[in-house]
Amino acid sequence: MKIETQSPDFIERDLPPVIEPGHDFRSITDKVNAIVLGGTPLGWLLGFAGAFLLVMLLLFAITWLLIRGIGIWGVNIPVAWGYAITNFVWWIGIGHAGTLISAILLLLKQQVRTSINRFAEAMTIFAVAQAGLFPLLHLGRPYFFYWLIPYPATMGIWPQFRSPLVWDFFAVSTYFTVSLIFWYLGMVPDLASLRDRAKGTGARVVYGVLALGWRGDARHWQRYEQAYYLLAALATPLVVSVHSVVSTDFAVAIVPGWHETIFPPYFVAGALYSGFAMVLTIAIPLRAAYGLKDVVTMRHIDTLAKYMLASGMVVAYAYLIEGFMSWYSGDIFELFLQVNRVVGPYGPWFWALIVCNVLVLQTLWFRRVRTNTVLLFFVALAINVGMWIERFIIVVVSLHRDFLPSAWGFYTPTVWDIATLIGTLGLFTALMFLFIRFLPMIPAFEVRRLLSETTAHEARR
Repeated sequence: MKIETQSPDFIERDLPPVIEPGHDFRSITDKVNAIVLGGTPLGWLLGFAGAFLLVMLLLFAITWLLIRGIGIWGVNIPVAWGYAITNFVWWIGIGHAGTLISAILLLLKQQVRTSINRFAEAMTIFAVAQAGLFPLLHLGRPYFFYWLIPYPATMGIWPQFRSPLVWDFFAVSTYFTVSLIFWYLGMVPDLASLRDRAKGTGARVVYGVLALGWRGDARHWQRYEQAYYLLAALATPLVVSVHSVVSTDFAVAIVPGWHETIFPPYFVAGALYSGFAMVLTIAIPLRAAYGLKDVVTMRHIDTLAKYMLASGMVVAYAYLIEGFMSWYSGDIFELFLQVNRVVGPYGPWFWALIVCNVLVLQTLWFRRVRTNTVLLFFVALAINVGMWIERFIIVVVSLHRDFLPSAWGFYTPTVWDIATLIGTLGLFTALMFLFIRFLPMIPAFEVRRLLSETTAHEARR
């Protein structure tokens, strides 16, 4: 008896396309370049103006912090880490999905990364830049930040290499540098296209300098491919290493709720979870505002939602196993921490975390939600909020009830804590607006390559 099986081609026909039909090489290039070389839309001006006001708020908050010291924040004893470290871990996590989409999916030759990898990489750069602010500001004397850096001091005093702060310096600086080079190198062919199409002399000069003399000959493409894949291979381990190092900031302490061996994989999964949520939060409005639905298709949106679902289920499992291990250990301090999280002073925060990160996530099992961009946008937004609350609970709730009741305290954020958080959101948004306006947010040459591959595949059918 002959058994009929579905061929891969049949399965692929049921999936949305990675690029809508009706495009050729010229139309794709024109569409991408028109965003940069065209006029400035009114919506962009209004959005950037709002973000710029928040940047001014951030500068004012930082200025007052440098004048008065970190006492203007709500930090105290025992809660010496507050919003600042919460924001640091949250922003580092947001940058993870960009590296995964741009580097790992490139090495795995996944077509779905095309069209979204460029602004995902930009998101990584800008998120890590926000994260880098908080450890420096939290030092109290940020002008001595170079004490974290191994340098040949005159008195022979070197940084304490057993301190997680030194590990953070190496991890974050390496991650930022490799991601920045990878992002810039990927734009070189498109910058050359902007140089050749720009009408103003100033724009041609600027894009010409940034294009590094690119002419698109065979030798350039060969070296470009080698360098691009090499940087992708270098960036891939950073997805795991950076947030593992950040998690070790907590795990090396003996504070209940921090001294957990599950933290490195737990933090990496959480970072990818929040990162995918932020990519969707950015991608959905962009494709609607700039008419990119034929380039950033529902295939991309649906796949990102599935990635978010997979990483979110790992995070939900980590919540479960963390509670189980506290019970299984028999440690009264660990048990008290779990009870305090649920019914203690910060109990509402914990339940908000469960709603945003676990319950809302379950809607992604339904394809109707994954393909409804409005619903999916609010799901991603809720997950972003939930992941920030998760970092707040890990940092603050673990500190405010220590071993001795005499050392217990309570943390209340001040207006300066909130202003700094909102200000970094504004700076991140302003940088994204500038990137969208002056640099190609869609890799036109990769979309053209994808078009040729899909056209050849259709012809073989």
